[in-house]
Amino acid sequence: MNISELRGIGGRAAVLACVLSFGCCSAMQAQAPGEKPADKPAADKTALPPLPAAAHTEQTIQLNGKPLKYTVTVGALPVRDKDGKVAGQVVVTAYTVPGENRPVTFAMNGGPGASTVYLNLGAIGPKHMNAGNEGDSPSDPVALMDNPGTWLDFTDLVFIDPIGTGFSRSEVSEDQAKKLFYSTTPDIQYLSRIIYDWLVENSRLGSRKYFVGESYGGFRGPRVTHYLQSQLGVALNGVILVSPYLNPGQDDYEDMSPLPWMMTLPSISAAHLEREKKLTPDAMAEVIAYTRGEYATALLKGRSDEAGQQKMIQKVTEMTGLDPSFVKYSGGRIDTGAYLREAHREQGKLASVYDSNVTSFDPFPFAPEQRANDPILASIVAPLTTAMVDFDTRIVGWKIDARYNALSYEVGRLWDRGDDLRRGSVPDLREAVAADPKLRVLIVHGWNDLSCPFMGSVLTVDEMPVMGDPARVMVKEYPGGHMFYTREASRMALRKDVMDMMEKH
Repeated sequence: MNISELRGIGGRAAVLACVLSFGCCSAMQAQAPGEKPADKPAADKTALPPLPAAAHTEQTIQLNGKPLKYTVTVGALPVRDKDGKVAGQVVVTAYTVPGENRPVTFAMNGGPGASTVYLNLGAIGPKHMNAGNEGDSPSDPVALMDNPGTWLDFTDLVFIDPIGTGFSRSEVSEDQAKKLFYSTTPDIQYLSRIIYDWLVENSRLGSRKYFVGESYGGFRGPRVTHYLQSQLGVALNGVILVSPYLNPGQDDYEDMSPLPWMMTLPSISAAHLEREKKLTPDAMAEVIAYTRGEYATALLKGRSDEAGQQKMIQKVTEMTGLDPSFVKYSGGRIDTGAYLREAHREQGKLASVYDSNVTSFDPFPFAPEQRANDPILASIVAPLTTAMVDFDTRIVGWKIDARYNALSYEVGRLWDRGDDLRRGSVPDLREAVAADPKLRVLIVHGWNDLSCPFMGSVLTVDEMPVMGDPARVMVKEYPGGHMFYTREASRMALRKDVMDMMEKH
């Protein structure tokens, strides 16, 4: 999930998205002689009970025809302010397998405001549930099944829910929470410290260490890696960035720069190819080549080459399958918000910014702008929340009486979207790779994603200097969208690519 998703879907490329305030009872003031005793302050009714102690359970799944036994641990790690006082509690779900020299992978989702349930139950955890695909209903029965795409057989997994997501919570005022948790650099600092603290507490500093982050978690990835490496003295072996929000400023200057339109055209074309059952790596290679060549040139030439403009509009019409008039009056520059309403308009449906082939009925078809929630978000939050709360409280036995935030709009509201965010995380990516000649980075995307289009990462990596082996920083794409892992074939392909990366370092 990404930052603009919490602001609402709309506009062009959309490259991309409850603080619990605690009070304390004040001490009774001293009573002067002859004075009437002061009234005792009422108990603070806003304070919540402490989080439960960590809970553990043993489980087994069948993987590749063999049983895999593991331990699940759910518990909280404290976040302290500069004076050493506890300011928040970060809930961590860890899956560990007995054995020597086991690697460990730390996982974070994005938003900001998303818990790690998406990566956990959707992608790489030992249990999986079907959600986020065309036709899925949020009221379908929730069923967890063994996940053949899990990474648990080759790495332990530690899922970290940032403050305000999942059951993690702030224990300071809203103003303090905004400074400590809901701003770009403090977010990186406290989450990096949680990784450090988990490693120390579990005697795992000597393990091979990896990070996986999705969406804004992919934005966090390079910054967390660099901060751990340069400030906390912890070097990661590898980083996996899933549909990352790497370069927030990449789509600026839409009236002058071809970049915003170069990033979205390939994903729109991929969705059309998929609907036509023609989506292949070779077909996408042609799309990418056209986008970087004739399309970019036509956009840059503008009205100085009228024939080139007409040729480009005809080609974009063929590539996207959209109404020729729509493409013509868009100038071949397909606005994401407009496209999501146009792609399935004849069926009275909206497309999801995460995968435009996943749709829902448009309840406001005649409104000038999209008013309904995104189709995937509208269908995925309820089943994932139900599954995760039941897993924590009943299966693991971590008995907590609190709301679970799979996606917190409150965190999105409080987030500081200043210059620090706009700087992006590519400078940290470059510095982390330069500092460690063995560090490997795998950037993965779904072809259909319009929230964090794959072309943005392709262009970003191609502009990086080669530092040793060019394959140390790779971009790979799979069928599907932002959460391409909801498709089993793509989830299995991701598993193989990550295994290959970890075998190298």
